[in-house]
Amino acid sequence: MSDRILLIEDDPRLAEMVKNYLGESGFAVMIAPTGRAGLALHGRESFDALILDLMLPDIDGLEVCRKIRAGARTPILMLTARGDAMDRVVGLEIGADDYLPKPFEPRELLARLRAILRRAKGGEERAESLHFGRLEIDGGARQVRLDGEVRSLTSYQFELLLVLARHAGRVMTREAIMDLMKNERLDAFDRSIDVHISRIRAAIEDDPKKPRRVITVRGAGYVFAKAQD
Repeated sequence: MSDRILLIEDDPRLAEMVKNYLGESGFAVMIAPTGRAGLALHGRESFDALILDLMLPDIDGLEVCRKIRAGARTPILMLTARGDAMDRVVGLEIGADDYLPKPFEPRELLARLRAILRRAKGGEERAESLHFGRLEIDGGARQVRLDGEVRSLTSYQFELLLVLARHAGRVMTREAIMDLMKNERLDAFDRSIDVHISRIRAAIEDDPKKPRRVITVRGAGYVFAKAQD
């Protein structure tokens, strides 16, 4: 069965081009020209992923992302024509899995879409469950639980946490993390990993400003601490 994609994009020519291109690659794409139409469609039907334009005529794409994330974990790839890096940071912070600046090459859109779908679906080799005191990382259910309570992470953030946890106690450079995440470059925005780490800390740390589990090693990278309660 084809993966179902919801494209929320107000530019009809671009939307049709993306729909046709992804359709040729085996995806079933539905188009919503406004944020409200996209939210209504997402509420009525099931989709495997969303492609969401940041600039929409009615509701800002960030608000659409925030509303969807309030009740669903559907992978979100955000499109943005804005040059301000803060827009990208905010998008990642509120739950987008990845973003792609306009103009873009259709092949890169396809590659990024496949990447977020692959991360969301996981695989048998990732089905282990890791326990660190109060923290459980369940690869089979693709859930993170702290004191038994499920903590919300995007598929990208879950995968990043899993990579760090599998190498607990070792300092991991950004390059090493990228290699272990199937050689997928983190983003064109080279500091976006810091945003993802920030969201992970917000989910699993008692005090995200004073992390005791995912620790920054200045000038080197990150280390996932083993010996915590």
